[in-house]
Amino acid sequence: MKSTKDHDERIATMTFASVYPHYVTKVEKKGRSTDELHQVIHWLTGFDEKTLQKLIKDNVNFEQFFQKAKLNSNAHLITGVICGYRVEEIENPLTQKVRYLDKLVDELAKGRKMEKILRSE
Repeated sequence: MKSTKDHDERIATMTFASVYPHYVTKVEKKGRSTDELHQVIHWLTGFDEKTLQKLIKDNVNFEQFFQKAKLNSNAHLITGVICGYRVEEIENPLTQKVRYLDKLVDELAKGRKMEKILRSE
């Protein structure tokens, strides 16, 4: 499934703060903690707790969010399907990063072990 330009633009302008509560709800509903969610976000982006809270407070969009991130060097190991898209085949770099995050949150909510979620070579 190939994403469209319109789809990529919608993702870029969507605010992280608007999606974050959905991430929290999703993982907590499945018995995982906000701390675990933050651990996953930290692994992918390099953001510490203070930076993450500031980005939420500042209502940054996903484009700004990932511009500030230092993507984990093992992020390319994230594979699979999320929202109908195979993440390793997404051509738009920003959309791929957002889907990486979605995939990690999904794995956390599904009960996958943290050492599997936080990929290493």
